[in-house]
Amino acid sequence: MRITKEYLLPMLTVTLLIISINLFAQKPDKEQQNPATPEKSDTIPKKVFPEGTGTLPSDAIVLFNGDNLNAWEDIKGGKARWPVVGEIATDAADSGSVRTKRAFGDCQLHVEWRTASDIIGEGQRRGNSGIILQGRYEIQVLESFEGKTYSNGQAGAVYKEHPPMVNASKKPGEWQTYDIIFTGPRFNEQGKVVIPARVTVLHNGVLIQNNAEIRGYSNLNLKAPLMIQNHSNEHKNPVQYRNIWIREL
Repeated sequence: MRITKEYLLPMLTVTLLIISINLFAQKPDKEQQNPATPEKSDTIPKKVFPEGTGTLPSDAIVLFNGDNLNAWEDIKGGKARWPVVGEIATDAADSGSVRTKRAFGDCQLHVEWRTASDIIGEGQRRGNSGIILQGRYEIQVLESFEGKTYSNGQAGAVYKEHPPMVNASKKPGEWQTYDIIFTGPRFNEQGKVVIPARVTVLHNGVLIQNNAEIRGYSNLNLKAPLMIQNHSNEHKNPVQYRNIWIREL
């Protein structure tokens, strides 16, 4: 039988393919790895037991567990004046803002809060408070399930900078959670911001701020107290807090 080019070319292609598959299959695993990729045997991550039912991450610092506000003080100095009843701290009228006695920088923060169920008022007068990182960067606390206000002032906003990507608010009177990942700014020797602060926020388990860049401030220490705002115009709609903990990063 005469072998033509039309017959030979397909047969040669199939033969080469079979040889290639066999050679690849016979290669040991080590030869298939990228030799330029180092093995991280010298950097073993610290073991942290995760949050579970009734527990916190094992390296969490408890800031408020319902017993007292010993980790906090009034922002003007002295004892924190928020009443604690039934394991709940209330941002009551004329009780002042509070700040942690300890300074924090990069962190993971968990906060639970709620507004009054019978809330009254409009706009920024519906349970106005705020979680203020490093005493500078505010994550807004507000009743935003029914209330309407400017988008970068509603619940979950980086106040006056970034509106939340979605509105994940619950009804007035229901407990809500903020889980916040914060990276503080970095400065050069002249006090100029070279890397801006960034924040990621989950509101009730929903991502609402995704590594959002926050405007920088000069002459800011890498660590500063965490603050919770008492809004001066809120007398009828106090905000309540419970179960606050933080992990330093």
